Amino acid sequence: MTDANAASSSFEAFLEGWMVRQKDYLDELVSAQQRRHEMHDDERRDLISRVLSHYEQYFAEKSKIAHRDILLVFSPPWFSSLERSFLWIAGFKPTMMIQLAIQALDDDLSEDQRQRLSEFSQETKMEERALNDELAKIHESVAAPPLVEAARSHGRLCLSESVIAEESGGGEVRRALKIALENLVGNADTLRIDTALKVMKILKPYQAVNALIAVAELQIKIRTSGTENDAHGGGGG
Repeated sequence: MTDANAASSSFEAFLEGWMVRQKDYLDELVSAQQRRHEMHDDERRDLISRVLSHYEQYFAEKSKIAHRDILLVFSPPWFSSLERSFLWIAGFKPTMMIQLAIQALDDDLSEDQRQRLSEFSQETKMEERALNDELAKIHESVAAPPLVEAARSHGRLCLSESVIAEESGGGEVRRALKIALENLVGNADTLRIDTALKVMKILKPYQAVNALIAVAELQIKIRTSGTENDAHGGGGG
């Protein structure tokens, strides 16, 4: 087994367990939503903290895999084709979290909250554009066709040290490229985490519970639909 395959299998095993716990947390969140008038805010805050820690665990494990083989996280074989279609710099777009919160809460937001979320969304979009610019610079630094695009086009066969060697040439260039991509993914993940934390601060505890339900439900729905579609030959190769 190659190092890339070993890394992929390791993360896939972690993800399976993580998704089981994700569904358990969703059940807890739904229960908290149903008991809105019975629960104290301290109980909700404890649940929200545990859910956010669960996501942080995911990013910590993902960081380890990115360090072992950075290209794996750009076209992760542990995701379905549908899940991969949502990827932006190896994860979800941070503004998705804000949009989901607004949609889930709808009329339950105060005017002040709505304005703060709208302004925060614009700020986050600017940071997303800055990261897109960084990715474009990395593309331009590679003489051959863009490495990340090659990984997306050709799938798992491209996800190895040999591809970096072929595309960029030279040990120092390979190391610099890997470091640049790792830093980019790390910065994108930091933005994802910071965005979620800031959204939670804008919302009241019971609103945060509803927002986290929307996020978990969408993730589970996309994963379930994508896996079923791929199993029936709809993965597109």
